[in-house]
Amino acid sequence: MPKPRSQQISLLDTPYYHICSRTVRKAFLCGVDKETGVSFEHRRRWIEKRLFTLSEVFSIDICAYAVMHNHLHIVLHVDSEPIERWSTDEVLQRWHQLFKGTLLTQKYLNKQPLDKFQLATVESTAEIYKQRLIDISWFMRSLNEPIARQANREDQCTGHFWEGRFKSQALLDEGALLSCMAYVDLNPIRAGIAVTPEQSDFTSIQRRIKAAITGEQPTCLLPFTDNETHQKSTGAGIYFSLQDYLTLVDETGRLLRDKRGAIDTTTVNILARLHINDKSWLKLTTDFETILTGAVGTAEHLCEFSEHVGLQRTHGIANAQACLNSA
Repeated sequence: MPKPRSQQISLLDTPYYHICSRTVRKAFLCGVDKETGVSFEHRRRWIEKRLFTLSEVFSIDICAYAVMHNHLHIVLHVDSEPIERWSTDEVLQRWHQLFKGTLLTQKYLNKQPLDKFQLATVESTAEIYKQRLIDISWFMRSLNEPIARQANREDQCTGHFWEGRFKSQALLDEGALLSCMAYVDLNPIRAGIAVTPEQSDFTSIQRRIKAAITGEQPTCLLPFTDNETHQKSTGAGIYFSLQDYLTLVDETGRLLRDKRGAIDTTTVNILARLHINDKSWLKLTTDFETILTGAVGTAEHLCEFSEHVGLQRTHGIANAQACLNSA
């Protein structure tokens, strides 16, 4: 049976999570339906636009994403620190960008007079909304429901568009995070719908490459910050070199495409810093979801995570030791 969300998400252990959501009834997000010849490429823009809108409203950042034919991969970062500084006004303004709220919250934002009991109700409602704005389940609900309605209108049908539950994996350390991001970014190459990372449309890696050409990082994605001082001054970020990450993805993509050769020596040096050997890296970036079905990290991190979420047994230790504990 699927585990409850409370046993899959622990912000005490990690703010990083791999999310996968799949469609049902042979529904397409993008690509061309071979049976009907109908193209659904435009739905990629729906997903991407909605993702970026939600990341501006929620205190949740996007590390990586890939929109595939019948499923969506996202690596998310939950940034719970800023919400403590949000005022009632800011919380309600954010929430009302996506939902109607209540009659009282609408009156509050419209500067209509409220008595002290009504104000107290607004404050308590804002606290609920504040917690929802760092909740991955609410993030995915806010993503999937509008897309499903829009797709159903286009298909002139009713019923489920997405599977009932999205898949969630906690990424407990740097090795787990970067291998999962690379796995997500390389999805189009493994599926044979792109030849190189820069040709992988509607993926985070394509956006990062296009921005890197001009010496920038995309504002819609969580940035790489390879300098600890820079990271502290600019807020949240992935503490790793962008150049190293792009090298990792590019060299790995070549191997996946060509099915031959060895990882470049420069890449091996990067993997050594992550305590992952080259064979394990290729295994992870090819079969991440198959090999690692629950939380992902070293054996030590997995034990801590299991304790914090109330699991009696720690799952995945053998695979973690094989893939993420080897230097």
